[in-house]
Amino acid sequence: MQPFVTTRLSLLLRIRDTRDAESWREFVRIYAPLIFRYARRMGLQDADAADVTQDVLKVVSESIERFNYDPSVGRFRGWLKTVAFYTYSQMKKRNRRQPACTGDSTVLSVAEDGASAADSRFWNDEYTRRMFELASERVQPTVQPSTWEAFMATAVHEENPRTVADRLGMNVGSVYVAKNRVFTRIREALSELDEH
Repeated sequence: MQPFVTTRLSLLLRIRDTRDAESWREFVRIYAPLIFRYARRMGLQDADAADVTQDVLKVVSESIERFNYDPSVGRFRGWLKTVAFYTYSQMKKRNRRQPACTGDSTVLSVAEDGASAADSRFWNDEYTRRMFELASERVQPTVQPSTWEAFMATAVHEENPRTVADRLGMNVGSVYVAKNRVFTRIREALSELDEH
């Protein structure tokens, strides 16, 4: 398995180098599914959601050199959500031939005002889900299949530990140990993946 980027900030700095194709692939792997699911949530069909995803990625590639990450102003994912919302809005207004999103902070602040609280909650939930998916991809190959299954059954699917123990041929204590061991590794992977 490929090593993960240690922080999102380092990835943001690396994708500024247009020759660093590997970093761009990693960025797309992390964020494209998030953008796509958000566009689908906004009611777009798959093809239109894919177009929005590509448009957002284009905005990022064109504006990342000017993007100054300042955690006191907000997180990168908030900026990315704003770009996604604005791009979606532009798609809906294409008949009026409005200019394309440039990633400019003034234009984006206007777009952010149009995004609802429900959209923001959805975006944040999808971001959390995506980070969990990536952390899981990293952790699952490092543990025994029964340990992973015990974790998923109890921590994710909220099954009764006794039922899980019986099904997996484990004792209940081992199920709790497996759950805690994987949970600790997931948290470590998330801390490496998540932006500071």
